[in-house]
Amino acid sequence: MRFSPMRVLIYSYNYYPEPIGIAPLMTELAEGLVRQGHEVRVVTGMPNYPQRQVYDDYKGKLYLTETRNGVIIQRSFIWVKPKPTLIDRLLLDGSFVVSSFFQALRGWRPDVILLTVPPLPVSVPAALLGLIYNCPIVLNVQDILPEAAIHVGLLKSKTMIRILETLERFSYRTAHTISVIADGFVDNLVNKGVPASKITCIPNWVNTQFIRPLPKEDNAFRKAHGLEGKFVVMYSGNIALTQGLETVVEAAARLSDRPDIAFVIVGESRAIAKLKDHCITCGATNVHLLPFQPREKLPEMLAAADVGLIVQKHNVVSFNMPSKNQVLLSSGRAIVASVPSTGSAAKAIEKSRGGMVVAPENPEALANAILKLSNDPELADRYGYQGRQYALERYSFEQALMQYEKLFYAVASTRKHPIYTLRPEEFRG
Repeated sequence: MRFSPMRVLIYSYNYYPEPIGIAPLMTELAEGLVRQGHEVRVVTGMPNYPQRQVYDDYKGKLYLTETRNGVIIQRSFIWVKPKPTLIDRLLLDGSFVVSSFFQALRGWRPDVILLTVPPLPVSVPAALLGLIYNCPIVLNVQDILPEAAIHVGLLKSKTMIRILETLERFSYRTAHTISVIADGFVDNLVNKGVPASKITCIPNWVNTQFIRPLPKEDNAFRKAHGLEGKFVVMYSGNIALTQGLETVVEAAARLSDRPDIAFVIVGESRAIAKLKDHCITCGATNVHLLPFQPREKLPEMLAAADVGLIVQKHNVVSFNMPSKNQVLLSSGRAIVASVPSTGSAAKAIEKSRGGMVVAPENPEALANAILKLSNDPELADRYGYQGRQYALERYSFEQALMQYEKLFYAVASTRKHPIYTLRPEEFRG
């Protein structure tokens, strides 16, 4: 199907060159829309994730506009600290809300605005832009706050919870359409009074041409880190309160009598340093702790693994869906997911038949699953093949791009929409 060119404004706190999280996804979406003939500008912050420090090339700048692969990127100042307090987090969100709003006013009027949350406060400037430009907002919900933060103990202040719940209701009301990444999100929002007709589910995607099965033999990553001839179990990604990577270290310690099994954890340097202490405490001498690798080396790094890990704590909300799920499936390696059995991540792994699900925060169960796959390489290969096929069928970027393009086109045709499409009394808080 051919679409007339549109002007799309993507409002996303994270974007290239940040290597993980929502940044690569929004970068691929923006550049994919440009290749389809649309005009795209991205309003974002100065890159800082996951180190929580503004990258060297962007330090000291209030505003910066650059163009990459046809996308206009409008960056603005943010207040960010490596170890943020509650006040620092408020200043971070507040600084982006204010500075990004003025950047968003500099440029052509969009036909549609795609707003990614969290953070929730950006729904305020986005709503104002919708009024000013008389264009609809598609709210892309990557995580449901404050609910998710409350579950893992990140948010305890009753005042802050009330404020964020108010912002949550505001963001749902002011959006023309809400796109979510898993079915569990749909149930959550409908239970809060959001009309099902206002919600569409478009799973996060993976570039299946970039992340693809590669041979383990003659693998540069394996050679560089002394992993040749090993059964490699790998975790790569964000290391935060919701993951609980201590479980992986403790599972590795239980398998320390198996010199043929090696664990690799790749993440942000500060988090890696903390895990090093836990390795020493547990006697896990079979764990390789490495910093993030350049994104262009990601396919080769994932190909070095026999098993990819997805790890969550038991108190993670059921609708949480880590984006690494799609990445690992696409890599063609077996997955062991240490996650809540009723959650979106577990259901996705089971549907894909791409791996095994074990109880979260249970080192023994994790170690037993890894041992089973190391002793049955044919099973591991079968999981990897099935996962790759599922990724091609369900999570390809081309499918997601087509879905977003159709959605934007349909939403943009309703230009003169009322900004409040759901009355406050219709929304059950």
